[in-house]
Amino acid sequence: MNQDSLYPNQILYRREIAPAIFELRVYTPFLARKARPGEFVLVMADPRGERIPLTIADFDRQAGNITLVVMAIGTSTRKITSLLPGQTLSACIGPLGVASEIENYGTVVMVAGGVGAAPIYPIARALREAGNRVITVQGARNKHLLFWTDRLADVSDQIIVTTDDGSFGRKGLVTEPLVEILRQQPDVRRVYAIGPTPMMKFCALATAPFNVRTIVSLNTIMIDGTGMCGGCRVMVGDKTLFTCVDGPEFDGHLVNWDLLLSRQKIYAREEQCSLERYLQQMEAR
Repeated sequence: MNQDSLYPNQILYRREIAPAIFELRVYTPFLARKARPGEFVLVMADPRGERIPLTIADFDRQAGNITLVVMAIGTSTRKITSLLPGQTLSACIGPLGVASEIENYGTVVMVAGGVGAAPIYPIARALREAGNRVITVQGARNKHLLFWTDRLADVSDQIIVTTDDGSFGRKGLVTEPLVEILRQQPDVRRVYAIGPTPMMKFCALATAPFNVRTIVSLNTIMIDGTGMCGGCRVMVGDKTLFTCVDGPEFDGHLVNWDLLLSRQKIYAREEQCSLERYLQQMEAR
């Protein structure tokens, strides 16, 4: 495709890769040149919409595009995933946040839950390119919600897949093989966990007895992305930090998980009302 004919923030590719989960490729030359594993962007579907933080799932510097994986849950994510190739996002701001620390640690374990398979992919790839032995544990509620398993396998020395209902791979939660790996392989130096907040919490609890540094990537409420609004604040140890400028990655053993979980529910009622209005508008069309 001729880049001269493209517009910034234009959707190049859109595909539903699992129920209500969409892979979008967006033309963002500046972002693609600057993007590093672990960073995120703030996305707006329309000028009056809210800003949604999305971790960069992949990037192609030469082609000038980034890949985002979005689960259509609320109003804003449904608007974003409804955009078709050729249409443009109102805004795609970034790259933001602190990039992942990529070094040769030795053996690392990557734990991906649900949509977390997307943001963990570029981190796993970079760690393997740095010489690490990468073990990946991917989990989902059922086989239909699994995606990018082949991609994760390509950047891993070993991959274990779990589903809650046993419809694919091992039956159970990702924490079970995680603990087995730590018991059998005391040389593990890092664990990365990305997925739903409760899943990351229990991964951190599971690794604590083994004293293995555990990195989590938080997806908090966010507005401006510069640390001014304080909406994304999180308690890490005895410090108040901001996901947008200090994160999104933090030491999972220091995160105040209960406070984080409670803060994520602050606007639940407003979000539900917004979604109901949006669905009514869609039905009326």
